Amino acid sequence: MEFKTSTDSIPSQIDNSRVSALMRQVLYALVPGTLTLFWFFGWGVLSNLVLSISFALLAEGIMLKLRNRPVKPFLSDYSAVVTGWLLGLAMPAASPYWLIAVAIIFAIIIAKQLYGGLGYNPFNPAMIGYAVVLISYPAEMSRWLSPIDMGLLHSSLSDVLAHVLGLSPEKAWDGMTMATPLDHIKTNLMRDMSVSQSMAAQQFGLLAGKGWEWVSLAYLLGGVWLIYKKVITWHIPTALLATLAAISAVFWIISPEHYSSPLFHLLSGATMLGAFFIATDPISASTTPIGKLVYAAGIAFFVYVIRVWGGYPDGIAFSVIIMNMAVPLIDYYTRPKILGEKG
Repeated sequence: MEFKTSTDSIPSQIDNSRVSALMRQVLYALVPGTLTLFWFFGWGVLSNLVLSISFALLAEGIMLKLRNRPVKPFLSDYSAVVTGWLLGLAMPAASPYWLIAVAIIFAIIIAKQLYGGLGYNPFNPAMIGYAVVLISYPAEMSRWLSPIDMGLLHSSLSDVLAHVLGLSPEKAWDGMTMATPLDHIKTNLMRDMSVSQSMAAQQFGLLAGKGWEWVSLAYLLGGVWLIYKKVITWHIPTALLATLAAISAVFWIISPEHYSSPLFHLLSGATMLGAFFIATDPISASTTPIGKLVYAAGIAFFVYVIRVWGGYPDGIAFSVIIMNMAVPLIDYYTRPKILGEKG
C-alpha cells in the first residue's frame, strides 16, 4: 500500500514525514490480523514477513541508489515495509525464499521504481508481485499450511526454516499443506458435490474456513481502526464488501447448494485484507468520492466472477489490477464539477 498526502494530484515533493506517519498507522492496523494468522498457521507466517520485508528494503535501496536518489529518506517512509508486509501476508505461509524474492522484484523494482517510485505507480505493487508468482508458480502458490488447531501434522520452526531454505524434500512438506477453503469448495463443485457437503470437512469452521474466519475478522478490526483514524475513507471498503455480499447473496438465494453464502465470501480468502489494506491504496485507486464507490464495486464484481467461474480460487489481486487500469477513466467521469464548468 502506498499513500498520498492528499486525495488530490500527486505532489511534486512528497512529505516524507507525513507518509511515514500514515504508513506506521497501516502497520499498526495490520498487527491484529498478523498475530491471528500466526496463531493459526505458525512460524511460516513469521518467515514470510521477515523475508519479504528484508527483500523489499534491499530492492528499494538498490533501485534508489541506481536512480541517484537519496536512500535513507525513502527507506524511512515505511512504504517498502508496507509492501513487503502485505506480500508476506498474501503468500502461502513458509513460502520458499526464492518465491518471495521473485514477488518482491516485480513489486518493488518493476511495479514501483521503474514507474518513478512512490506516488507514480499506476498499479498496486504488492498485487503485481503476487499475481506474477501466482501465474508463474501455481504449484508453490497452492501449498497452504493447515491450521494448527486441526490436529493434523503441523510445522515446527525447524521444519519451516528447512523448507524455506530448500533443505527439506517437497514430499515431507506436502503432508503439512492443504487446499484453502475457497479452493476446496471450488474443486468439490467440479466433482458435483454440494456446498454443504464441502463445508462438512474438518477444515471448515462455523461460517468459513477454520482459522480463516478469525483472521478475516482481525483484518476487519484493523481496517475499522484505519477509518476511525482517517487514514482511509469508508468508501472503498464499504462498497467492496457490500457489492460482494449483494452479488453472492443473489446466487446463494437462487441455489444455496451450488453457491456459497455471502458470509463465506466475506470471511474467506483475502476479502478483508483486500478491502481495507490493498484496494484502498490512493495512488493506484480512484480518488473521487463517487469514483471510489465505482472502483470498489468493480473489484468486488471481478472477485466473485473469478472465485466462482474463473481458474483461480481467489481473485483479489487480479481484480485490483484490472480496476487499477480503469482508474483514469473512472476519475475523469466522476471528478467533481467546478462551478461554471460545462460538460
